[in-house]
Amino acid sequence: MDYTVQTLPPASGLSASVLSFLDEKFRTKENLAEAPSLVSELQAQCSDLDRTLTDLNRRLGVSLVDYASFSDRIGGVFNDISAKLIALGSSTRSYSSISDGGGGDGNGRAEQILGEELPALAKEVAKVETVRMYAETALKLDTLVGDIEDTVSSLMNKNLRKNSSLQNSEELRQLTIKTLKLTEDVLTSVTKTRPKWARLVSSVDHRVDRALAILRPQAIADHRALLVSLGWPPPLSTLTSSNLDAGKSAEVANPLFTMQGDLKQQYCENFLALCSLQELQRRRKSRQLEGYNWEVALHQPLWAIEELVNPISLVSQRHFTKWVDKPEFIFALVYKITRDYVDSMDELLQPLVDEAMLAGYSCREEWVSAMVISLSTYMAKEIFPVYIGQLDEESVTGTRSQAKISWLHLVDLMISFDKRVRSLVEQSGILLSFQEDANLQKISCLSVFCDRPDWLDLWAEIERSDAIDKLKLEMDDEKNWRMKVQGAVLSSGPEDFKSPAISSAFLRHLSSVVDRCRSLPSISLRSRFLRLAGAPMIRKFLDCIFLRCQEAEGLTALTDDVAMIKVANSVNAAHYFESVLKEWCEDIFFLELGLGQGDQLRISEKNNDSEGPIKGSASGIFDEEIEKLEEFRADWVEKISVVILRGFDAQCRDYTKNRRQWQEKGEEGWTVSKSLVGALDYLQGKVSVVEENLNGIDFVGVWRSLAAGVDRLIFNGILMNNAKFYDGGVERFDNDLQVLFGVFGAWCLRPEGFFPKVSEGLKLLKMVEKQLQDSLAGGEKWMKENGIRHLSVAETEKIARSRVFIS
Repeated sequence: MDYTVQTLPPASGLSASVLSFLDEKFRTKENLAEAPSLVSELQAQCSDLDRTLTDLNRRLGVSLVDYASFSDRIGGVFNDISAKLIALGSSTRSYSSISDGGGGDGNGRAEQILGEELPALAKEVAKVETVRMYAETALKLDTLVGDIEDTVSSLMNKNLRKNSSLQNSEELRQLTIKTLKLTEDVLTSVTKTRPKWARLVSSVDHRVDRALAILRPQAIADHRALLVSLGWPPPLSTLTSSNLDAGKSAEVANPLFTMQGDLKQQYCENFLALCSLQELQRRRKSRQLEGYNWEVALHQPLWAIEELVNPISLVSQRHFTKWVDKPEFIFALVYKITRDYVDSMDELLQPLVDEAMLAGYSCREEWVSAMVISLSTYMAKEIFPVYIGQLDEESVTGTRSQAKISWLHLVDLMISFDKRVRSLVEQSGILLSFQEDANLQKISCLSVFCDRPDWLDLWAEIERSDAIDKLKLEMDDEKNWRMKVQGAVLSSGPEDFKSPAISSAFLRHLSSVVDRCRSLPSISLRSRFLRLAGAPMIRKFLDCIFLRCQEAEGLTALTDDVAMIKVANSVNAAHYFESVLKEWCEDIFFLELGLGQGDQLRISEKNNDSEGPIKGSASGIFDEEIEKLEEFRADWVEKISVVILRGFDAQCRDYTKNRRQWQEKGEEGWTVSKSLVGALDYLQGKVSVVEENLNGIDFVGVWRSLAAGVDRLIFNGILMNNAKFYDGGVERFDNDLQVLFGVFGAWCLRPEGFFPKVSEGLKLLKMVEKQLQDSLAGGEKWMKENGIRHLSVAETEKIARSRVFIS
């Protein structure tokens, strides 16, 4: 075959793009052998372009014919309107001439024109104007969408003729995105101003969605190809378990910082295109979901950052598979990668995100979030199932210690990792954006528990059993019950609770559980975890002190000092524990948990309306346990008082039954009745023991309860016992009461105020005969006038009749 040799035109006659093309294809002499195949390829491309041009010309012709037909119809409508307007003008002139002549028919015709024909004509004009606007909008949208479909089709074929205005596919993609944004602007305007044109908007949306379904995957594919050419992901071969453990590794260059020239420009343009596409998608979703709860649907992970994370995550997982039993290496590797590349997100990529007007996005935040989510996903699929399998295996043998230790160690690593990762985010000054639960979950690997509450329950069970196992040794050590907590004074007051060390041990372990709970990224998770792990520890403490009190009561009925001290120590422990819990619950952290728990209870109550409302839905997370501690204290303080009062009653039984003693003066040389001395000594001794061992607040309750009981005992045993009081007996009774008041005077200024009945009874006995006679006739009025407020009329009359006067 003969080849005709043709010479190329001079270089000065070639465009810059042609010269660039030839330089690229014919770098060496060997490339000349590929010239025939290149010619064939160019001819095939030209044929394809010719066919595309022919198709575009055909579509343009069809569109012009349709537009001409539509224009003819619109012209006809306007001609009709013009004719009607001319007729209306003629009618108006006729009406003027008739009205000048005073014709009655003219008035009727004018009224018909003004009242019927003119509004109908205006309505017709408005309808035509609406049709015109609809047609113009539809044509504009059809043109825009047609341009979008053409450019998307060209992008897919990648058979573009390179010229000065459109040098590569990236420029065409940017043009497509710009057209998409113009289309979205029109659709947004139509949606707001013409809500009845919903079918037009729906049809355009359908065509745009089809174009985006092609455009986005193609943009992502090009982005991935660029990342590969950049050398992303960077090699991780220098990271080994040994240097990770030591916290050191060889420095690896950051491809995002080292890229230069055209490659950097191409990457930045492609990154910007992806961000622009995502912003367009947000705008479309915002329009389509308007009126719905669309905030969550709009904020999706940044696509371009996901493309950075996905390949590096796949490479990292090859190392993860070797470190299932050494999870600390996994967390160390992920943290190192996250930390090493986080600065490039701020310095290089954030300006591009801002240029794309993606509001509410931080590249640093998205990078950290994507890395954490990748780690959480891997843990949920690969790590946790292994640990749960170990727990199941050990549960068969009845020993779960090693599996529990491994689980707790894993959680410790997760908590530590979350703290370090959060510090990376806070370095950019965007801490406030992470106050919401949804944002916290993005940067916490503990978010695995959000989708698996059964794993959270298992963790809570392990934490609870581990803490209680440790506490058993401390509960069995009697020193912890005798030794007092050093400095057991709370910020809420200076009260010394005299609490045994065991209460501090329980609070220490409970505080540890609370601290671990703080790391959970959701209020509902924190509330659930604390109810499952923390509340049972409080109930265990309550059961422990209750059992000790029951043992003391069962052995000696609290009659000896050792048993009394044992109960007093338990009450002190409960009061200190209760006070600490109340102080905790005033913190904002616990207030939020209480509100979260209240919301859950209300939801549960709403779902169980048929079963009636839930009772006892307290607002505080530990309100139920605090209430039980209060009940425990009240019950055993009352029991201490009852035991002492019962002993006092036994000691002074002869004193109260001896009615003859009130008919004579006291014994010579005695200021108090001999039969009362032993009872008072017993009372003072027991109360002193209680005062020494019981905390001040509960001791006040003990002696006040005792005072009320002694008041009832003496009042019913003596004043209501049909005894006859002579002058000497009244003096004797007065002396006995003053000594009794003196015993309680150590704890209050006016002890007689805590013995209202016997004090008023003595007051009656000291009255002269005339006053007592008046009391029998005066009733309640006389009692009020004489300051008798705690006795009934019958009691007053009985005491008055028991007084004997000797004339």
